[in-house]
This record gives sequence, C-alpha cells and structure tokens, in this order.
Amino acid sequence: MDLLLKEEHHQVRETARKFADEVVAPRAREMDEKEEFPTDIVRQMGELGFLGLPYPEKYGGAGLDMLAYAIAVEEIARACGSTAITLAAHVSLGCGPVYEAGTEEQKLKFLVPMARGEAIGAFGLTEPNAGSDAAGTQTRAEHRDGHWRVNGSKIYITNGSVAKYITFTARTDASKGTKGISAFIMDTSTPGFRVGKREKKMG
Repeated sequence: MDLLLKEEHHQVRETARKFADEVVAPRAREMDEKEEFPTDIVRQMGELGFLGLPYPEKYGGAGLDMLAYAIAVEEIARACGSTAITLAAHVSLGCGPVYEAGTEEQKLKFLVPMARGEAIGAFGLTEPNAGSDAAGTQTRAEHRDGHWRVNGSKIYITNGSVAKYITFTARTDASKGTKGISAFIMDTSTPGFRVGKREKKMG
C-alpha cells in the first residue's frame, strides 16, 4: 500500500503514463533525430492540464501539488527525456517565477495563459560569456521614457525559440553588484527580440 500517494496522484500517474506510452514514446526517437519541437504533443499536454498542474485554478492551473507535477514529469521522462524537460522548463522556469514573485496583474496576464497551455514559457538566464552564473549577467536594461530598453544575448534557453513569454535576468545598476540585477517578463512579439541560430545538441 502506497501511503504517500492520494487518489489524485494515482490519477495523474495513470493519465501521464498512458499519454507517454501511446503518444510520446512512438515519436521520441524521430523527434530527437529531426530536432523537432513537439508542438502538437505540448498542446495535448496542455489539454490534459499538465502545463499548469501545481498552480491554483484561479491562475489557470489544475490546483494540484508539486508531487502530482513531479509524477507527471517522471512518467513523460520514461518515454522521452526531451519532452519531459520541455514540460518541466515551462512549469518550473516559465510559470514559477511569475507565480512566486509576480504581481497579481502579472499573474493574470502571463501566468493564466501559460498554466492553461495557451502560451509556452521560458526563463532566460544563461549567456554566451557568463554561462549560468547569475552574478555574471551581462544583459543590461535601461529605463527610458517610461519603458525599459534591454540589450544582451541569452543562450541554451529551453523553450526559448517557441515561448510566448520569457522571464529573464538583466543588470539594471552595475554599481550595486548582484543587487543590481533584476528579472523582467517579456512577450516575445516585442520589437527587437529575435531567436538566434539553432545549436546542434541532443534533444
């Protein structure tokens, strides 16, 4: 008898396992070989509620807990590690910062569509010359005429090329060291944003 899992956890596991076996696994090898982003599979995960599993229903989520989310990722990963990372990056890195630190207005504007699976999220930290060292962030943001102007590059951002919303780090005050680094949320339709070359890597 499993004393840790509730009925809702078993339901998530059964649903995720069936989806992984019937939908993800048959295409996993082909997706890796062709370096394809599984748009249709991600859409189906959204329809199943996976893209917002641990977030409250008021923000478009399923209202479940982190254990349910971990179970879903684990089951998807059995079939395809890349698809599982796509799911995890969206839920934890795309939605997470907005839920944990966003204003109510930001949650309604950005988190709701991401948790519903209507928009993909990503987190932009890693940079060409700084790696994933947040303290070494070189991207800069300058406040001008009531708006923020951002200049910089990010690299190896999971979901970055397909995301609708990206939370990213930028240096706003170099004199304050790490305390001069802020996080921003950006719609990728913003003028000036562009996706660079595709890197040759597995998954």
